[in-house]
Amino acid sequence: MVTSEKQTQQTRSGRTVAEVRADFPILARQVHNKPLIYLDSTASSQKPQAVIETMNTYYQTYNANVHRGVYTISEEATAAQERARVKVARFINARHSKQVIFTRNTTESINLVAYSWGSANIHTGDLIVLTEMEHHSNLVPWQLLAQRTGARLEFVPVTDDGLLRLDIYQQLLEQRPRLVAFTHMSNVLGTINPVQEMIAQAHAVEAIVLVDGAQSVPHLPVDVQALDADFYCFSAHKMLGPTGIGVLYGKRALLEAMPPFMGGGDMIRTVKLHESTWNDLPWKFEAGTPAIAEAIGLGAAVDYLNELGMDWVQAHEQEMTAYALEQLQQVPGLTIYGPREIGQRGGVISFTLGDVHPHDLASILDQEAGVAIRAGHHCAQPLMERYDVPATARASFYVYTTKADIDALVQGLHKALQIFTF
Repeated sequence: MVTSEKQTQQTRSGRTVAEVRADFPILARQVHNKPLIYLDSTASSQKPQAVIETMNTYYQTYNANVHRGVYTISEEATAAQERARVKVARFINARHSKQVIFTRNTTESINLVAYSWGSANIHTGDLIVLTEMEHHSNLVPWQLLAQRTGARLEFVPVTDDGLLRLDIYQQLLEQRPRLVAFTHMSNVLGTINPVQEMIAQAHAVEAIVLVDGAQSVPHLPVDVQALDADFYCFSAHKMLGPTGIGVLYGKRALLEAMPPFMGGGDMIRTVKLHESTWNDLPWKFEAGTPAIAEAIGLGAAVDYLNELGMDWVQAHEQEMTAYALEQLQQVPGLTIYGPREIGQRGGVISFTLGDVHPHDLASILDQEAGVAIRAGHHCAQPLMERYDVPATARASFYVYTTKADIDALVQGLHKALQIFTF
């Protein structure tokens, strides 16, 4: 197999992929005496040295709580966290940084909306429209809300090619749902949904729209104002940042009207024994000591992605995905799930290999080739049911992925075939 490491373009700052890879310390290690080939960025991305150092600097030089001290390092910590909020707002083109709520992750962001906005606005008989391709994080919170309120759930089906049945979506909208929630990009199929069109259609029937952006914000340019999303949720750990922090973006009028999600310190304006009043946005939704180092680390991740350029990130992943689709088709007995058109999918490929269980396949790839992929239902059990498979293997790509990584995956799959052929 001939491998070409030459990419179609360089990053915004003129760097090569090899230079980008050098920023990620973990990629220098070995597993089972082989170089680590990391193809699980859809689950969690690796972290560049810049993010690691930024968080270390906080802990080493100005570690203090925020919003609560008038001494120097507390004020420095507060300023650093709020600068990170501004960076995130600009990254997704939010109108104001106060529309950026720091949460623990995408899951908590969606739950915040389900409990706060949902409990106040969803009633018996109201319709909530979801899709069959949703991650459990954008499914279970709405199931719980429906159980609490008596609302009903309906689902947009997925085609054999991994695309949403938009004709059924339009029919469901004719029932005038109160809420529509869907993923921007499927974590299993890689499908990039036509979110701007879907949001406009939902708004035409006065529905509120929440978009799960966990797989989109890290991988392609996102403009929440152009999309006109009411709520948009994503996580830092999938976009080169740390675990333990995520983002809820919301339209300001909606956030202002919503009751607090959790009570405690920092989310209050005044507290008396029998009643309290609430702080301004965004702090109304950020009870207790926040993930300060993680917020600052997220800001550093945004800086890093801006330096690369999100147009380059998307183009690089499309190149890697196209190459992977081509090479994987040469593996006998391998079935790929999701769109075949490269413009309709992001940098994730789910597949099965004959009768080999995905967990066995992932274990062989790790031990024999040093290749890290994900295997399982990917927190999307209804989607697995739709395709009548218990699980799939999943390879996913990011800014540090090379064609040599994909070659190692393909070679490992051929090795697995040899092992499991009796």
